[in-house]
Amino acid sequence: MATSKKKSAPTRKTPAIQKKYTKTQILNEIAENTDLSRKQVNDVIDELSVLIERHVKKRSVGEFTLPGLLKIKAVKQPAKPARKNVPNPFKPGEFMDIAKKPASTRVKVQPLKKLKDFAQ
Repeated sequence: MATSKKKSAPTRKTPAIQKKYTKTQILNEIAENTDLSRKQVNDVIDELSVLIERHVKKRSVGEFTLPGLLKIKAVKQPAKPARKNVPNPFKPGEFMDIAKKPASTRVKVQPLKKLKDFAQ
């Protein structure tokens, strides 16, 4: 009885990049390594950003996953009330007032297993 393993993408030699790429360099690199033109790659990246926006905006699902790489979540932070006479952590013996903070939405990006493995 033979067990079948899931085939992964063909591995190719990927040298480390020493300097951070600009958007133009990223577009050129992807266009070079695929059968797409630079304009098509740009359109794909623009459409991906629109898709992410539609997933994390108000009244949406609030989560977007790029399979194997990362997960983007919109996390709602509750409002914090004002507090008076709180001990000042920087000046012992003194008290301070803390202003209230309204509710807000934070965007969290979590790396998934494949992305974590890239850094190994």
